[in-house]
Amino acid sequence: MNFVLAVNIRIKPENVDKFMAELLANAREARKEPGCRQFEVLVDTTDPTKVLLFEVYDDDKAFEAHQQAPHFKKYMAQGVPMLADRQRQVLKRAL
Repeated sequence: MNFVLAVNIRIKPENVDKFMAELLANAREARKEPGCRQFEVLVDTTDPTKVLLFEVYDDDKAFEAHQQAPHFKKYMAQGVPMLADRQRQVLKRAL
């Protein structure tokens, strides 16, 4: 069973460029993790402060491993404070 996560992000306008650099560095490293099947960074075409992350992992253990990775911890420490809002939703694939 896959572990799917959607994260809706709203970046503080003054932080867009700096935050995106942190986020994209995290995404590049996450895609290299053995349990990560997909990690998409999707930006609203009319509002660059709105971002959707769509992540697919083999299972919850693979996602837990992702959360322990140094690049994820750096992103959380440096990137998340630049946000106005962040909402996570855990999903599963309907069969």
